[in-house]
Amino acid sequence: MSSSLPAPTVTPAPQGGTPIPPPSGLRLPASGRRRARRQTVMFWLLRAVAACNVLALLGVCAFLLRNGLPALSWEFLTQPPRNMMTEGGIWPCIVGTAILSLGSLLLAFPLGVASAVYLHEYAGRSPFARYVRLGVNNLAGVPSVVFGLFGLSFFVTFCGFGVSILSGVLTLAVLTLPVIIGTAEEALRNVPDTYREASLALGAAKSQTIARVVLPCALPGMLTGAILGVARAAGETAAIMFTAAVFYTPRTPDSVFSAVMALPYHMYVLATAGTEIEKTRPLQYGTGLVLLLLVLGMNLLAIILRDRLQKRA
Repeated sequence: MSSSLPAPTVTPAPQGGTPIPPPSGLRLPASGRRRARRQTVMFWLLRAVAACNVLALLGVCAFLLRNGLPALSWEFLTQPPRNMMTEGGIWPCIVGTAILSLGSLLLAFPLGVASAVYLHEYAGRSPFARYVRLGVNNLAGVPSVVFGLFGLSFFVTFCGFGVSILSGVLTLAVLTLPVIIGTAEEALRNVPDTYREASLALGAAKSQTIARVVLPCALPGMLTGAILGVARAAGETAAIMFTAAVFYTPRTPDSVFSAVMALPYHMYVLATAGTEIEKTRPLQYGTGLVLLLLVLGMNLLAIILRDRLQKRA
């Protein structure tokens, strides 16, 4: 009496790895071999796409380093521009960019987290919540120049704030709010429901459960939205050129109603305005390099804070 052997199977691949072949002496059926080949091809295709992204980033960084590093000096980082911006440094631009980015984050992050808590923990799947999510998703794809025109018409003109830090911070907060709401709500979805159920079973109110259980667990994920918001706010030109940035001011701001210089707008002015654009070419690359380093520094601080919060959770 003969018994038939079961068909050999392919062991599932570990995450990010290649399929584990069957034991020696066993041969996959034709359909199994085709699936294994397709899986291997897809893994290598995904690796190639990831490598292209990394190479593009390295290429941009190398280009800025090669062209902008000769312009970096202590004077360039600590002095205001002078002589029609063909000499001097970018200190007012660094201060203005930091104030606008961090100020917009301080406004948008609490509002975004509060909106995400309401949408996920209270509104649920109500029609109102669906319309709000649809509006948030649409706002996330609106070009920044539209937000700039909105800030110009509402904050600068209607509210009477003028071209100032306050107008720029409020405009950038509105611009980054959809990103923060989306990532904060996704972080709340990743908190297991068993945490909420256990807290409620112990007698805690829903508000206590959210404040003491859900938010501490979701906070590391919410900081991802904060990182994306800071990076976008720091690199915006169209939104601030209508509301906060000016062509040239050698002074640092002394109030929230002062206009400021900003690194993206300063780089745009150096590259497009004036009669000595070629003479300012090293300053353009140097400004771009400083902006890149500033954004990377802000992101690095946020990532370190997020990792520490994850270890405590």
